[in-house]
Amino acid sequence: MQVFNGKDVRNIAIAGHGDHGKTSLVAAMLRTAGVTNRLTSVDEGNTVTDFDEEEIARKVSVSTGVAHIEWDKCKLNLLDTPGYNIFINDAKGAMIAADCALIVVDAVAGPEVQTEKVWAFAEEYGIPRILFINKMARERADFDRALEAVKEHLGKPAVAVQLPIGAEKDFRGIVDLVEMKAYEYERDGSGKGKEIPIPADMADQVAAARESLVEAVAETSEELLNLYLEEMELPDDKFRTGLHNAVRNSDIVPALCGAGIHNMGTDHLLDFLVVFPPSPIERGQLETEDGPQKITDDAPLSLFVFKTAADAFSGRLTYFKVVSGVLHNDDQVYNFDREAQEKFSRISVMQGKEMEQVSEIHAGDIGVVAKLKETLTGDSLGEKGSPVNFKKVQIPPPAIAYAIEPKTRHDEDRLGPAVHKVLEEDPSLDFHRDPQTHQFLLGGNGQQHLEVIVSRLKNRYNVEVELKAPSIPYRETIRRNADAQGRHKKQTGGHGQFGDCKIRMEPTGRGEGFTFSDEIFGGAIPKTYIPAVEKGILEASERGYLAGFPVVDFKVVLYDGSYHDVDSSEMAFKMAGRKAFRAAMDLAGPALLEPLMAVEIAAPMDFSGDLMGDLNSRRGRIQGMETKGQSQIIRAEAPMSEMLTYANDLTSMTQGRGSFTMEFSRYDFVPAQSAEKIIAAAKKDQTGEAGDDD
Repeated sequence: MQVFNGKDVRNIAIAGHGDHGKTSLVAAMLRTAGVTNRLTSVDEGNTVTDFDEEEIARKVSVSTGVAHIEWDKCKLNLLDTPGYNIFINDAKGAMIAADCALIVVDAVAGPEVQTEKVWAFAEEYGIPRILFINKMARERADFDRALEAVKEHLGKPAVAVQLPIGAEKDFRGIVDLVEMKAYEYERDGSGKGKEIPIPADMADQVAAARESLVEAVAETSEELLNLYLEEMELPDDKFRTGLHNAVRNSDIVPALCGAGIHNMGTDHLLDFLVVFPPSPIERGQLETEDGPQKITDDAPLSLFVFKTAADAFSGRLTYFKVVSGVLHNDDQVYNFDREAQEKFSRISVMQGKEMEQVSEIHAGDIGVVAKLKETLTGDSLGEKGSPVNFKKVQIPPPAIAYAIEPKTRHDEDRLGPAVHKVLEEDPSLDFHRDPQTHQFLLGGNGQQHLEVIVSRLKNRYNVEVELKAPSIPYRETIRRNADAQGRHKKQTGGHGQFGDCKIRMEPTGRGEGFTFSDEIFGGAIPKTYIPAVEKGILEASERGYLAGFPVVDFKVVLYDGSYHDVDSSEMAFKMAGRKAFRAAMDLAGPALLEPLMAVEIAAPMDFSGDLMGDLNSRRGRIQGMETKGQSQIIRAEAPMSEMLTYANDLTSMTQGRGSFTMEFSRYDFVPAQSAEKIIAAAKKDQTGEAGDDD
């Protein structure tokens, strides 16, 4: 495998909405470049970048696939990112390793919700964008309409650098507005265009589009604008340099076109990607927490990890980008996040799932290494004496969580290590045990996301689990003050049991939990027994009063009581504390609390009315709305119990074009009618509660 310097590398993230043809386009580019000997297909499950068993089964990209192409003495690293909302966070992780984003847009559908998201990711990381209007051979494909929609909704000056020849079933080629040449394609999958004269019936359209392109380039530079105003044209060398600078600086977004599934237009797409996006060296630097890090071979080694994956044969795979210095095979590299030394043995570059070993990797290039012991996604590594801390990708919290239950004892024993490996691959997951319900909860971006993880646990790690709706962690509280006595007295023939306490109970602010204080005066209760009263109250509160849910947000003041010199004990006062608690709860207006979730929904504006009506039916409260591009953002607060099926319901309501995030907000009172049903159901499910001993 040839080694490339950073100036000859192009790191391209292929991104866009799901089903817009990103993986098919990458497959076509690999065929055109001779990496594969035939045009592979998502439907056939044989593409280079969608090789995971879940991707093949579902026919969608689940995580970022990495491949490379050698074209015109350059190396193009292609990062094929997922386009569906539940996997979109992986696209954000890939963007940080890229130096340009190729945004793929369906010529029929135009830009959609996830197009806007990946566009925003590229904006966040300051990388230029190039448009590829794909699926030009589809029925109702319209290049001009798709391009206008991009201009309208994504807020960037997109300009055509190619025009399609024909459309739908008559699509047969492109006109290159940079070269001012036309090319025609056979639908044989080879990807090689044949030069033809520019069609006569397109002459006026081509001339106008060329003029718009030259004018757009000229407007990005005062020097070029003056030259253009004098000549009404730009010399070819000035025009090419100006276009390159305009793309690099994100002053314009060039738009190309083709049909990935038929491999039409990919040869000239590859030509464009070699010449006009910036190399990592030209990009110049990458941001760290302490300022920019220069991308150059002539500096101490530094690199960051943008992806971790598990391989059945190679173990943990660590994908990284070398930012400075040159990484050699068998180098010892220091992980600044883990404070650990790692040996980079058998460094390689990826071609889908295949590793191709190399001797060294230069600044700006992307590589992979297997079996690092400590390193995970987001880590910064380098020479120990030259610490670096690259900015980490900010992943939003999981939108939804399900309970997972191992099917057998064998599965239970293997669950922890298997989930740990899955979490290493996917930072957007969360796994924890709920302290109240004692369920294991797996959080992700949607039900399908979690179903993929369940399948992965079974297929890779031989662990079978079931996904179930989580138990709602309801809580109980009080609404008013109460004063009560707890008296525990038993005579058993020998020493008896005697404990007597009087308490005041008061509600406190939401989230303050339980507080206890004593105002005992004159030794009414010996100090050695006061902690026992508190313990009794605390134990009783954890077992609940209305329906067995923990009682929270209340204060107890122990202010009086009595004791017996012989019969009093810690146990007796603990039992007295429990009785005092229950007597006070009778008078304190016990009430049920439920968790409320902060929800943010993004969907096309056409669905806003239906979404708000649905939220109202779920007892949701709209907190605010705003418009972003063609999407409506709705912020609301809704009970957790009403949102357990929301991922699937949102997909149905928005035809798969909506997305949402959800996180815990606060606890609030359950309405009386709902509370009665919850309490009745909880009591029915209870197998019995240990009562107070009398």
